[in-house]
Amino acid sequence: MSLAHNGATHPGCRRALRSRGHGARVPVVLLVLACLATQPAWAADAAQPSPDSAILLLQKIQAAARQLDYAGIFTYQQGATLQSTRIVHIVDGTGERERLEMLDGLPREFIRHNDTVQCLVPEKKVIIMERRRGDRFPGVLIGDGKNIPAYYSARQAQAPSRIAGRECMMLDLVPKDEHRYGYRFCTDTQTGLLLKAQILGAQRNVIDQIAFSSLMLGEKVSADQLAPSWNTKGWNVLEAPVQSVDLARTGWRIPSPPGFERMTQVSLPMKAGRHVSQLVFSDGLAAISVFIEPFDDAHGQAPPQGAVRKGAMNIFGARIGNHRLTAIGEVPVATLRDIAERTESVPLVAPQQQ
Repeated sequence: MSLAHNGATHPGCRRALRSRGHGARVPVVLLVLACLATQPAWAADAAQPSPDSAILLLQKIQAAARQLDYAGIFTYQQGATLQSTRIVHIVDGTGERERLEMLDGLPREFIRHNDTVQCLVPEKKVIIMERRRGDRFPGVLIGDGKNIPAYYSARQAQAPSRIAGRECMMLDLVPKDEHRYGYRFCTDTQTGLLLKAQILGAQRNVIDQIAFSSLMLGEKVSADQLAPSWNTKGWNVLEAPVQSVDLARTGWRIPSPPGFERMTQVSLPMKAGRHVSQLVFSDGLAAISVFIEPFDDAHGQAPPQGAVRKGAMNIFGARIGNHRLTAIGEVPVATLRDIAERTESVPLVAPQQQ
């Protein structure tokens, strides 16, 4: 899954969002007691969820995110950055309808109808259209999640917790290798809706987290709340063409980490008639995007070197021949480095004429 709910995939929307910029000492004994009080009570000798039951629970979370009517505010913490978002989600005869309103930074709203998303940029009076799956918070699965039991082990808390005034149960997904992070989910005991999600590092430390701070369900949610904040009549509507590609057919050999499968391969238009290819891998929870674009000395593009990290999001760049590769994902940086170092561009051999 991606905790960054507002991380639109459309290049134009990413550029518009980029401008907003994605104490007293306490006695040690009190800190220790406070930490112990807030930790989930894990069952020491209770039977852990079977792989099938863990998948069923994740599917229940996904179904709740897509089928329930809910509205509220959730806060996303990425490293030292906090951002709050208002969400309204309603299911009617036409399918899923959703509105996301960014409450921090420059005003932004995302209006979704099934897989069609409008990114509203009021200062430019622009609507950027894109197509993407509803696999973000409070959704959790990317695809069917069939690989999850092979690469994560599950354990459930013994006692319930509370998030946004509602009772929820904790589920930990512990990675079986070093190629991915762990997860901790707290799901509403009445509806199965995901109330809080955390990404955990190798020491079980919280790297990123997202959680509802207020939540309404069912009849308390009105379709009137889906209306955008601005009258968009006369705004420019932009939708860049996205084409499917087969990178292997163009000579690229891009390895996938264990348990990660290819989800999509597309070509996206950039400035000056240039294109960037994007390959997306996923293991059912984590996603990795690999971008490949021509390296252009004339435009002063410096080859990216090494890694950049913000919370659980890592970026690793490398130059491969005359191209620039950028791998991005909420996975350990070593996973991205391995992809970049093992990627090859194999020249295509033209067929001989008879």
